[in-house]
Amino acid sequence: MKLSTQNKRTKAAAAVSLSLLLLILIWHVMSIRMNIPIILPTPAETGAALVSTIMSQDFLIHVGTTVLRGLESFLLIFLISTVLGLLSGMFPIVGFFLTPVLVISKATPVMAIILLAFIWFTSNTVPIFSAFLMAFPVMFTTVENGVHQVSKELVEMSKVYRFSRYSRLRYLLVPSITPYIITGAKSSLSLIWKVVIAAEVLTSPSLGLGARMHSAQINLETAQVMSWTVIAIILTAISDILFSLILRFITISPSHKEVWNDH
Repeated sequence: MKLSTQNKRTKAAAAVSLSLLLLILIWHVMSIRMNIPIILPTPAETGAALVSTIMSQDFLIHVGTTVLRGLESFLLIFLISTVLGLLSGMFPIVGFFLTPVLVISKATPVMAIILLAFIWFTSNTVPIFSAFLMAFPVMFTTVENGVHQVSKELVEMSKVYRFSRYSRLRYLLVPSITPYIITGAKSSLSLIWKVVIAAEVLTSPSLGLGARMHSAQINLETAQVMSWTVIAIILTAISDILFSLILRFITISPSHKEVWNDH
C-alpha cells in the first residue's frame, strides 16, 4: 500500500514537472521568436530579474507587508465566516438573513469593490477590505455546507445519549466540519492573495508586492513585473501546500472516540 502511494506521488510529481518544463519551453520559444523583451522577456531574463528582486534590500519589507495584509484579512474571514457558517447551518434563518450580503459580494466585480473601497478608505486598508468582501462568501458557504453534511445518525445518537449542546459541538459538530473549514480556509486564502495584490496594484500604497508590480509596469520593466508575479504564485502555492498537508493529516481525535464509549 505504501509503495503504491509512493508510486502515485512520484508519477504526480513527474507529471507536474513535465508540464512546468513544457510551459517554460513554450514561453522561451515565443519570447525568442518575438524578440521584444519589453513585451515578453525570456525565462532567463525573468529569472535574472527574480534573483535581483529577491536580493534587493526592500524585498522582505514589500513581501512582508503584503503577507500581513493577507493574513489580517484571512483572520477576520476565518473567525467571522466560521461562526456565521456554523450558525447558518444550525439555524437556517441566519442564512436567509445573510443572503443579500452573500449575493452582493459574489456578484460585484472585484475591480468595482477595490475602486469603491479606494474612495472610502486609505490605500493601506483597501486590500484588506476588498479581500474580506470577496473571500467571505467562499469560507461561509463551505462551513455552512459542512454543517449540513454532519451525519444525521450521529446527531440522533447524541440525542439518545443526552449529549449536552457543548458536547455535541465539541465531539460531533467540530470534528465533522473540520475538513470543510480547512478546505474553505485554503480556497479563501488563495483568493485573498489575488485580491490583495490586485488592490495594491490599483491603489499603489507605499509598500506591497502589488505596488512594486505597478511601479515596474509604469517603467516598462516587464521582466520585473513577471518576477513579482512569480513571487505571488509562490506565495499562493505555499499556502495551498500548507493547507493540503493539514487536511491530509486531519484525524479524529481520541477524545471524539472516547466520548461515545463513555456514554
